[in-house]
This record gives sequence, C-alpha cells and structure tokens, in this order.
Amino acid sequence: MNEQEVIRAILNGDTRQFEEIVDQYQQIVANLCYKYSGNKLDTEEITQQVFVELYSSLPRFRFDSKLSTFIYRIAVNVICKSLEKERRYVRQPDEQPEQPSTDRNIEQQLIYSEQHQELKLAIAQLKHEQRTALILYTYNDFSYNDIAEVMQCSLSKVETLIFRAKKNLATILKNKKQNSKNNEHEQ
Repeated sequence: MNEQEVIRAILNGDTRQFEEIVDQYQQIVANLCYKYSGNKLDTEEITQQVFVELYSSLPRFRFDSKLSTFIYRIAVNVICKSLEKERRYVRQPDEQPEQPSTDRNIEQQLIYSEQHQELKLAIAQLKHEQRTALILYTYNDFSYNDIAEVMQCSLSKVETLIFRAKKNLATILKNKKQNSKNNEHEQ
C-alpha cells in the first residue's frame, strides 16, 4: 500500500494500519522529543500526545507532502506546545549520555558525559525556532529543504535559523566556560 491508501484505510477505520505507522515512527518521534526535553518521562508523554494528535489530524492531511514530514510537523508543534504550557523548555536532563562508548576509559566517559550535559543545557537555552532547526539538522540529518517543509517556512529562514543557532550555541558555551574560569579564580 502507498501512503495515500494507508491513510484512506485508517480514515475508514483500519486501526491496524495506524498501529503500523506508530510502530514505524515511534522511535523517531521519541528521539526528537528527547532532544527537546532531555528527560525520558517527558519523552514518553509527549510521544504519546504526538500520535494522538496525528490520528485526529489525518483527515486534514492533503497529500502534498510525505507522511513523515507531516508527522515531524505535528511532533514539533506538540513538543513546543507541551513545553511552553509547562513554562519550561527543559527539565533537568537525564544524567546519562545517550550512548557511551565502551572504547573510552572511565575518565574519558566522565568528560564526555559532562560535555554532553553542557551541550544539552545550552541547546535548551536557544530560541524555539533555532532549537527546532538545529535539532532536525544535527540529530535527524534533515536537509534544509526538509526542515523548511516541517517548519513551514522558507529555505532562507532555515539557513538563518541554523546559522544563528550555531552562533548562539557557541556564545552560550563560551560564556559558561568563562563563568567557570571566573568561579575557579574566586575560590
């Protein structure tokens, strides 16, 4: 079945087809949610909300984009609404790095873990549109065109968002490093 036939089957009550879509995209959506929230509890809850929203939004799907793009668009919207509703962009991130390498010794793993946490916290400080573009580009390997489609904006805006996100991220990390040095000198 092609996407159009699958969606029409779902709209006609074939829940098995929807379950297959959930199975196919659940881990991808969960990964995106985790990149935003940094917390596994939020990830599970938001991922579930994404698929509830997807099910209710399918009648509005116009077939002018891929289903995956439609799912990402819904995911980004649900994630941002959920996090803004809670008046937070990130809960304290989970402490463990996502996939520590077994090739590293303990000291290297601790350094990696600390750097990973700093990066996640810095990304959480970016403006919502910058964070969205950067996460889709960096962690999901989306092209600028795909990001523009998901975010429903122009290609030039995506280019600007990613440029500014990288620049702001560098500034945030530089300031954190400088603050750490200042705190060491004061002690």
